[in-house]
Amino acid sequence: MMEKQLWHPVIASTEVRDKPVGVSLLGEALVLWREPGHEGATGVVHAWSDRCPHRGARLSLGRVLNHLHGSRLECPYHGWQFAGDAAAEQSASACARCVHVPAAPEFVPPVSHTATAFEAREAHGLIWVRLMKPEAIVPPLPDGLTEPPAFEPWTDSEWRQLLCGPYEVNTSAPRLVENFLDLSHFGFVHEGWLGARSHAQVETGQVQEGAEGLQANACKAWQPRGYAGADGGAWVAYRYTVPHPFAAVLRKDATEGDPVSNAIALFIRPDGAELCTAWFAMATLGDLADDEELRSFQDTVFAQDRPVVESQVPKRLPVHKSGSVGEVHSPADRMSSAYRRYLVRLGVELGVC
Repeated sequence: MMEKQLWHPVIASTEVRDKPVGVSLLGEALVLWREPGHEGATGVVHAWSDRCPHRGARLSLGRVLNHLHGSRLECPYHGWQFAGDAAAEQSASACARCVHVPAAPEFVPPVSHTATAFEAREAHGLIWVRLMKPEAIVPPLPDGLTEPPAFEPWTDSEWRQLLCGPYEVNTSAPRLVENFLDLSHFGFVHEGWLGARSHAQVETGQVQEGAEGLQANACKAWQPRGYAGADGGAWVAYRYTVPHPFAAVLRKDATEGDPVSNAIALFIRPDGAELCTAWFAMATLGDLADDEELRSFQDTVFAQDRPVVESQVPKRLPVHKSGSVGEVHSPADRMSSAYRRYLVRLGVELGVC
């Protein structure tokens, strides 16, 4: 399953602090825990199988120990202690070794007494996990998919960053990405906010696929309120990037002379073939709206999207012409049609039909 060889967001970084947290990714139960930092710094995050190799108890019910010889995760059942090694967890044979059994303190646990460890990274306010190394896939993954997707404004100190979500959605990850790429629904689903029925025509621009995934430039839509602090309508220019099958980034700039620029990244955790959890990483330049206003704006826009995307049948995105369910297209669907072809070329199976 190639999806296991991709990086996926699993939880907001701020949700993993001094206690272990249980999450699920592609059917794999995980425990995330963070080593205590030094002098206020953020400690390293570990992602392990949420199962003690001793008697199968959930490690996420345990606790983090700040031991003299390094941080450890303690099993809630018999107190077995497992040590993290961030460097080792980047290897193909990553494991979380047991280093202490309280009931037998002189016992030296062998290599078999380990929990499975996975690679974990932090980016864009989220913790990302990869369940399998990409070397095994044939053909190999494109270079742009061997790391978590890029979102440059989030690393630029001039931009203000804000994470919105999580949003649990009763549809597939590809359906949600395609909705994010779709300009032509603005005047109907987001009437009065991102679009107007009287200005329904859009410009889809040019779409191309490269090393960084899909890109669409020179897209335009008329919007009565293109961002949280806007006080009037304008034509807004959009630039889209799809760097990952379950992620997409847009950059939007209003008319010439307007000082506001916004960038929004949609990052999705696929929770199943027809269920997903989404976050929006927002970066804004020149928008005077406060964080609460920005979150409220995003919550409102997504609340408008939710009933429509959850109503779509089938919930999995139809990409295979040989299937019994087909969908027709118009010239306004240029980006979403390219996205479907992109999924087929990558061999994505989850959330499509």
